[in-house]
Amino acid sequence: MLVETSTVILPSNPVNIAKAAEILESGGIGAFPTETVYGLGADVFDIRAVAKIFEVKKRPVFDPLIVHVQSERQVGEVAANVPREARELMRKFWPGPLTFVLPKKAEVPDLVTAGLDTVAVRFPAHPAAQKLIHALKSPIAAPSANRFGRTSTTDAASVAEEFGDTIDFVLDGGPCGVGVESTIVKFGIGPGPASREVRILRPGGISAEDIQKALPGFKVIVALTKGAKPEAPGQLEEHYATETPLIYLQTPLK
Repeated sequence: MLVETSTVILPSNPVNIAKAAEILESGGIGAFPTETVYGLGADVFDIRAVAKIFEVKKRPVFDPLIVHVQSERQVGEVAANVPREARELMRKFWPGPLTFVLPKKAEVPDLVTAGLDTVAVRFPAHPAAQKLIHALKSPIAAPSANRFGRTSTTDAASVAEEFGDTIDFVLDGGPCGVGVESTIVKFGIGPGPASREVRILRPGGISAEDIQKALPGFKVIVALTKGAKPEAPGQLEEHYATETPLIYLQTPLK
């Protein structure tokens, strides 16, 4: 069934990428492809635009966003420091579906980080995402392009169906290759054994085994504790719920 929508879907050619960057620079919001899922983005330093993302997604403001950069060097625009071991993983897996939770710079709006003193950062592998961030000349704050609590979108038409005219554009980069969110990691701090730990706060496109192989001297811990105030996106019980009902049968099918 065809779904009518007034959302502007833009093929991801150079002209449209420049147009999308101009929209973001002027305070708009729009969807763009990554290798994992489509993201709904705004200039990370434009607090009014970031607020629109929360409003359109109906996302609780205590759930932090991921900041997308187009190089390892650009991490320095939002993170106060990067551990040496994190840089090792960046060189191994970036660009790609791995997000780092790092100490944030004061310039990053608290709305982006849900008031935390950390910021989640990743370098997406999709060329359209990289070109959009480059054209904007600023990192992009972007959760997945879906209503809060629903499954993530992996193609432009699904984004348009989800949001209609509540967003300014959908940059069409084709179907997403990975199809699941990025893995989110956080390094331990302080003296003692904790300083040699890597916690996986959300599983995703990079496995714990891959991370362990890259950092053999570290202990990789899958820490999926869900609380009222998450450390990273994807830690709330309501995340990624499907709308298809699940029916339990008392007797097996014949």
